[in-house]
Amino acid sequence: MLASFWTSFWAWLLYILLFLLLLMGTVAVLARFKGGRYLRPVLVFITKVPILKSWLTKASEAAIRKQNPELASAMQKMQRSGAMNDPLKAQAAMSRLTAGERRAWMDAAMQQQEQIEEATGPMNREQRRRLEKAKRDAQRRGGKP
Repeated sequence: MLASFWTSFWAWLLYILLFLLLLMGTVAVLARFKGGRYLRPVLVFITKVPILKSWLTKASEAAIRKQNPELASAMQKMQRSGAMNDPLKAQAAMSRLTAGERRAWMDAAMQQQEQIEEATGPMNREQRRRLEKAKRDAQRRGGKP
């Protein structure tokens, strides 16, 4: 009787749910540990599967839309114009953004640049001064540091 339960439909359903719970727990721990440093390679590997890539893209866009609607709107406009690969199209698309969208886009770009610099290691003196000057200029224009 006990052996038949462990091989029944409900037991398999329980096994699958426990596996998914363990998987989600692992992802949550990896995301929290050192700012997601060890989760990034896992996500890069996962994005090689087309359906998982589309799911992650939709989830990411939904999170950005909820967190920063102006940035989501700017991203949509930039993607629609094909600005991701062509600098001239990017410049034309930037002129079509509203002031709030442009500010959100530039803040996101600066934040991404800081993450890249943080990951690549220490900067030399010239690079540090250039970054500090850009931050000061952004503050003078009314943007965030």
